Parts: sequence; structure tokens; C-alpha cells
Amino acid sequence: MSETQIDDKVEATPFPDSGRAKGYEKRAVDTFLSRAREVFESDDVGTLRSSDVRAAAFPLVRGGYSVTAVDAALGRVEDAFAAREREHALSRLGARAWVAETRNTAQVVLDRLRRPRGSRFERVGILRYGYRVDEVDVVADRVARYLAAGDPVTPDQVRAVAFRMQRGGYRETQVDAVLDAVVDVMLAVG
Repeated sequence: MSETQIDDKVEATPFPDSGRAKGYEKRAVDTFLSRAREVFESDDVGTLRSSDVRAAAFPLVRGGYSVTAVDAALGRVEDAFAAREREHALSRLGARAWVAETRNTAQVVLDRLRRPRGSRFERVGILRYGYRVDEVDVVADRVARYLAAGDPVTPDQVRAVAFRMQRGGYRETQVDAVLDAVVDVMLAVG
């Protein structure tokens, strides 16, 4: 199986149930994965992108699909879409322009992550909750080492990052956007 194919097991094998715990609503997951398969097999680049797969969200219900199993499958689907996007970009832009574009994105992210600890992202007001600054800064340091020196970090590790909340913390949308850009860069370089 080539790396740009969606794993047949994603659609053919049902995910385990979450049991008594909450899991992803089965119909929503099945509908999304069915659409993803249809778009992927039609080779319609642009209708559904890897970033759309990463942003997919499903209602939590009792007896739904196991969150861990679905998230792992979505990671594989995202990887397949990213590989196809990379191939398309290489053919459209050429290798030199594509590498330059990816390098520019990586540099913008790295410049942000090299800001002083506690000042890397906009903060929410003191009465509002945002991501814990210390936790985000630890992840930012690790990602910066990956971008600058190639320290080992995988897209799945970045996707799985979760932060606790604190008053006056970092603005969630900014942190999430940078982490999405990191995953995009990682998938772009394969």
C-alpha cells in the first residue's frame, strides 16, 4: 500500500465502543470518514485538506466510538491527505519553490517560538481562561528544538498535546494555529 492511500481498515473495521465512558458519536465519525474516503478516491485536491481532517470534531456520547482509536485513524487519514497535497504542490510549484515555501513557514513558527518564555503568544484577560503558559512554553521549547536542530518530535506528538487552563493564560486560538502550522510543516517534509 502506498503512503498516499487511506488505510482500508479505517472504514471497513468498526472502531471499538467506548463502553460506559463517552466516545465519539458513531454516525458523525462514519459520515466524516465516508466523505474523506470519497474525496480521496476522487483525487479531488482541495475539497478536503489535511488541515480539515485535523480540525474534525465529533460530539461526545455514551457508548460512542473509542476516542483514542478514532483519533489514531484520523492521524493516518491526515497523513494520507498531506502526502497527496505534498505531491500536488511539488508538481505544481516545483521542488525549489515548495521547499522555500515550507522553509518560510517553519521560520515564521520558529521566530515566534524563540520569543521569551511567557511572551510567546497573546494573553487573555486576567478574568478569562487560556492555556497554561508554563505548559505551552515547554512544548514550544521542544518544537523549537525540532525546527532548529531536528530534535525528534512526531506529528502525532504535536497533535496529542493538551494544555490545562489558567486565568490570564495564552490565547488558545493563537497557540492552536501555531501547532497546526507545525504539523503542516512536519507533514510537508514527510
